[in-house]
Amino acid sequence: MMLALLCAIYAATVSLSVARSDRLKWVDSARNAAIAVWPLLTFACFCMTYLLINERFEIEYVARVSSHAMPWYLKATALWGGQAGSLLFWAWLMSTYTALVMLRNWHNERDMQPFVIASTMTTLAFFIGLNVFVENPFTKLWIDQSGHIQASFLAPPGAKPFVPNDGQGLNPLLRHPGMIIHPPMLYLGFVGFVVPYSFAIAALAIGRTDNLWIRVTRRWTLIAWLFLSLGLLLGSRWAYDVLGWGGYWGWDPVEIAAFMPWLTGTAFLHSVMIQEKLGMFKRWNMILIILTYALVIFGTFLTRSGVLSSVHAFALSAIGPLFFVFIGITFTISLTLLFKGWNRLDSENILTSWLSREGLFLLNNLLFMGILLACFWGVIYPIISELVTGQKVTVGPPFYERTTGPQFAALLLLMGIAPLTAWRVTTARRLGKIIWKPTVFSLIFPVYALTTGTTNAVALLSLWLAAFVLCVTLYEFYRGASARRKATGGNLLSSLWNMIARNRRRYGGYVIHLGVIFMAVGIIGIEMFQAETQGTLAYGEQINIENYVMIYNKIEEFDTEDNRRVTRAIVSVYKDDKFVAELYPRRDFYVDSQQPMTIPGLYSTLEGDFYVLLVDWKPIGTESATFKIYLNPLMNWLWFGGFIFILGTLVAAWPNRGPSLYRQSTSLSVNPPDIVL
Repeated sequence: MMLALLCAIYAATVSLSVARSDRLKWVDSARNAAIAVWPLLTFACFCMTYLLINERFEIEYVARVSSHAMPWYLKATALWGGQAGSLLFWAWLMSTYTALVMLRNWHNERDMQPFVIASTMTTLAFFIGLNVFVENPFTKLWIDQSGHIQASFLAPPGAKPFVPNDGQGLNPLLRHPGMIIHPPMLYLGFVGFVVPYSFAIAALAIGRTDNLWIRVTRRWTLIAWLFLSLGLLLGSRWAYDVLGWGGYWGWDPVEIAAFMPWLTGTAFLHSVMIQEKLGMFKRWNMILIILTYALVIFGTFLTRSGVLSSVHAFALSAIGPLFFVFIGITFTISLTLLFKGWNRLDSENILTSWLSREGLFLLNNLLFMGILLACFWGVIYPIISELVTGQKVTVGPPFYERTTGPQFAALLLLMGIAPLTAWRVTTARRLGKIIWKPTVFSLIFPVYALTTGTTNAVALLSLWLAAFVLCVTLYEFYRGASARRKATGGNLLSSLWNMIARNRRRYGGYVIHLGVIFMAVGIIGIEMFQAETQGTLAYGEQINIENYVMIYNKIEEFDTEDNRRVTRAIVSVYKDDKFVAELYPRRDFYVDSQQPMTIPGLYSTLEGDFYVLLVDWKPIGTESATFKIYLNPLMNWLWFGGFIFILGTLVAAWPNRGPSLYRQSTSLSVNPPDIVL
């Protein structure tokens, strides 16, 4: 870790020193140092994982997050189960991204390379420095002369080593399969956005105003966005399975901290298309990528500083002020470079009509910023309130739902209209000719819902919006495939396949829209139609909720090999008087950490989830237990939509066959005019 820190500092310092000179050998030396960080941190992670799996409890971090009772795979994933280990894992992932970027061919971006190295290595040096000097995962436990247990990297002479008989083990909430993979996905998304940010800073530093930095980083940005999206989705599933409140998203401050860079990253992915197509919004795109990077660091700060109370957050730590200073310095430098190059970032075209694709994309961006502002204010208001009044105020879900709900609905509407518009200008008459067919078909869905007893106006409007976007998206696929079939003479399916293969970015985006639609249906179901009930039952008694009946059969207690004491109820579930499932809601008590975890019993169909929790129980023999039941309509459409969402992102990010358009264009000229060597 120390060697990695020295390499990162060397790479950043040397690259900045020779950035504006022709001493390319020194730039290559800085690049090699940047690449060397990866094997060094890889070895550090390997050592830490070895210590965790082999139960070396004389290491403080191992004693905190590992225990005899944990299986080997949980011991390995405990690498990111605590503050110090997760910082090391964060730095290792970023070093992986950086090494891959450094190994690419820099022929066309040689002038940007020193500043890209400096930007990535400065960020990486900060995180490694936190590991080395503040949160070192390799500190050892020892006993001082007064008999107190201490921890430090190097014990003083004469100190007695201390080896606990067992470790505390991971927090039970972190032992769910979703939490094994959720943090790595989230971290991969976070650190991935450092790559486009670094190229943007490099472009500002050398005064480039072309689109090269966007073209180079487009796939890196999509990959980062994919991992961040997947991390948010897995976190939602973990919350649904483990936290025991029947929901998937609680507007927790740390949840929102991960959601905010996703908002700006999504706005950026939409906005850069306008810059590539029309040379517009250059300043706005710089602002968006700087904001995304700042929010990534800010979100990491909120999670690790301990300033927020959250089930996701780490304990109070001394690294909070250091994060705050780093955010301030990097944000100031970024804005300074932006304002210095402001006049050079003029748009090549102007917005001629709001009823055009670029106009609607801009509205899309403004809505994302509106949602971001609501989320940001909700997160920082308790901090400001505590600083000013001394009292901590909680901002709950009602605030977020009321402020962001209408904006999400407007985003859905734009998702349906924007694909039907043209660049530059679209007349209302032309739009009307295209839009009436999907609009008519979309009305079938809310009308059907109305006839089946749905009278909630907000729910009907939401269902229509989702149906409208679905019909428009499918219509766009049909129009494109039909045009290609007429041009090539093939059948409709082969034309559709070839059309998507030839324009993965556009139609991958449409697949993402399909995923969003299905996710929206799931969200509408649980938010608008969720039902719940609670009751205390004796053996053989039943509880009703809508067309479901649950009968309490018995309760049992037993111990497991991984040191859990399990209390499990056995219940039978009937739907419309037909037996459908036997469920086992339970409460697990982890002896090593002295913490409980509630696991629901779940019966899932496309129609919805029957979700039952064991809330309380009397001692065995008294035959009484309390259950809480949620009926979550359409819940699985959310997870299915997430799968389609990820699939669409993969389609959009998948490399095209043959050379890129940029390489084809530059191969026509020996000295392309927009390249500065």
